[in-house]
This record gives sequence, structure tokens and C-alpha cells, in this order.
Amino acid sequence: MPDVFADLVGQDEAVETLRRAAASAAAVLRAAAVPPATEAAGDEFDATAEEGAGAGAVDPGAGMTHAWIFTGPPGSGRSVAARAFAAALQCAYGTGCGECPGCHTTMTGTHADVRLVVPEGLSIGVNEMRALVLRAASTPSGGRWQVVVISDADRLTEAAGNALLKAIEEPPPRTVFLLCAPSTHPDDISVTIRSRCRVVPLRQPAADAVAEVLVRRDGVTPDVAQWAAAAAQGHVGRARRLARDPEARKRREAVLAVPRRLTGVGAAFDAASALIEAAEAEAAASVAETDATERAALETALGAGGTGRGAAGAMRGAAGQLKDLEKRQKSRATRAQRDALDRALVDLAGFYRDALTMALRAPVAPVHTDTAALAEAGAQKWDAEGALRRLEAVLECRAAIEANVKPRIAVEAMMLSLWKG
Repeated sequence: MPDVFADLVGQDEAVETLRRAAASAAAVLRAAAVPPATEAAGDEFDATAEEGAGAGAVDPGAGMTHAWIFTGPPGSGRSVAARAFAAALQCAYGTGCGECPGCHTTMTGTHADVRLVVPEGLSIGVNEMRALVLRAASTPSGGRWQVVVISDADRLTEAAGNALLKAIEEPPPRTVFLLCAPSTHPDDISVTIRSRCRVVPLRQPAADAVAEVLVRRDGVTPDVAQWAAAAAQGHVGRARRLARDPEARKRREAVLAVPRRLTGVGAAFDAASALIEAAEAEAAASVAETDATERAALETALGAGGTGRGAAGAMRGAAGQLKDLEKRQKSRATRAQRDALDRALVDLAGFYRDALTMALRAPVAPVHTDTAALAEAGAQKWDAEGALRRLEAVLECRAAIEANVKPRIAVEAMMLSLWKG
């Protein structure tokens, strides 16, 4: 069985850093009982690690600490790195062997001392964060570490960020916080949180590295793997979907057909509507089963279908809980729609990037090999300046949606810009 870092593609430097930190954390545990928390937990980590290093166990520069931020572009493996590091911290051997119960349960999401927070909506609220911090303060049941992994930490509300900051400033002795964010920019993660964390930067993996993982892990044929890795622009998860899901390939083809559909104002608005409706349909399909399961489970817990005394009255009193569930599900559907739309915009940006590089005669391979001829025709028609303006229009649309502009308005403006050039 491969170790826990095997699926972290093209991140050799980060893996080395995390392995050394995990070894340092294991040395802390081996140094007998952790002393009472009379000092800040971060100081305790460093002092004990250096003591172990002096005995020849650990490099003093291993730098294990209680709070980490994993940054990098989409698809670089931020959450994969955080979960793998969490497994290494729970590993019986302190290296992330991938075989011991600590590694196995962490990677499958069943470890009692590892909590994974993935926001279902557009943000992570303060109540959720307070409850998480309270649970993280408990003593590890397995005797190693309490680990909190927060995916998309850039979605923390201001109040939730403040609740987390207090926990990071005064952490319990054996609690480790692992945050994932696109960057350490103040718009993504607050400066006060950033200043108390160690940063692990990840980079966009090379297409060859992504293709190798698809072949090895997922059994994809080499030619399909190479195509999917290039089309996904280094995004490992998207490359896997393109390689294995025919519907994902059809949606991509529809998006890449947009440039030749833009023949006028009416066509631009039609293309915008088609793009929005496709994103809505994809999002609805992705959350429908989960929504139905959650509602059925809640109704059953509240007594739906019961015939005993008080069953009908219990259901009438449950309207508030059902309303809260619907609110959470609506927020999750909105996020799923925006994620689907963003994937489409990334594909469209890749097309105009190809047109720009061809106009400049740059010696780089195209992102979308199957539409290279169309991109070449566009390069000849628009020249480099026109291709660049269109690429900027797509990127501006992504930024506008991220800033909470209504997706339909942003996409319609983008389509008009693409048509006018």
C-alpha cells in the first residue's frame, strides 16, 4: 500500500517538509508525557522537538507547530496535503506509512481525533466554528493529536475567523489546526491568523505528473490520461473527472463551442443563458441525492410516518428544523452552481489562452488539443491583442462572480465582451 503522500502530485518540497514535521511530532510523543501546558503550545512544540533533535531523533529545523496553512492554485492538492499530514500525525510510526490504523482511518475519514470541515454553503459561520473549537479542545482519544482540517478556510466569515484566531492563539497542548486557502492574501485569510501559522505553498503540478497518477491510481489509458491532464490545466480532480466521466467531457465540449456561437448580440445572450442553465443543471444533479437523503433522515428523526400519540404534533413543531435544513441545502446548491460555472470559465479561459499563445507563436503546447484548429483560426482573426482582451474578459467574469456579482449578469457581460472583442 502506498504511503499517505502518494496522491500529492508534483509537490516534492512540500512532502519533504511535512514528513520532517511529522517525524518531529512523533519525537514529541516519544519524549514521554507532554509537560503541562504552562507555556504557549507553539513554544512547547518547538522546544520539545529541538530536545528530541539534540538526541539525534529529529532535525531541529523540522519545525512542527500547532497551526498550518496550505496554499496553492485550484487543483494543486491543498486538502489532499492537509489530510495526508493529518494521517502522518496519527501514524503509529510517525511517517505516514499508509498501513497502520491511524493512517487508514484518517484517510477514510473515520478517525475519532481528526475533524474535516468542508463548507457546504458559501461560507463557514461562527456557530459552526465555535462548536468545532470546543470539540477540538478535548483530549485525543488515541493518545496522539487532535487535528482540525478546514478546507476552503478563505470562506470563513469575519466572526468565524475571530473564533478560530482565539483557538490558534491559545491552543490546547495536543491540538493541530490545518487550514487550506488559495493564498495568504488578506482577502483569503486574515493577517492575524496567517502570522500564527506555518505556510506550506503548493504549486500547480505538471501535466505529466497528473497523467502518471491517473494511469497508476485510476487505471486510465496513457493517451486519455495525457489529454485529460492537459485539458484540466494541472487540476488533478478535474483531470480525473474528464478521464472517467462522459458527461463531464460533453459539458466541456459545449463550453468550448461558445467562441464560434458568438455571431451577434442575441447569440451572446443565448450563449450566456445556455452556460448558466448548464451550470444549474449540473449543480442540481450533484446535490439532489444528498438533499433527499438528508430530508428523509431528518423527517424520520422527527417522527414522520409515525402513528403513535403526538406524532402529528411533533411534525408540526418540526417546521423550523426543516426550514433550517432547506436553507443549508439552498446555500450548498448555490455553491455547487458557482463551482460548476467556474469550471466552465476555466475551460473557456484555456481556449483563449491557446489563441493568445498561437498569435504570439509561443513555443508552448495548447491546453485544449482537440480545439487547437479553432484556436488557431481565432488567433489569425483576432491577433494577440484581441485574444488577450477576450482572455481578460473571462478572468474578469470569474473575479466578479467571486465578488458576489449575480452569475447571470457577469456571464452576459462577459459574452458581450467576447463578441465585441
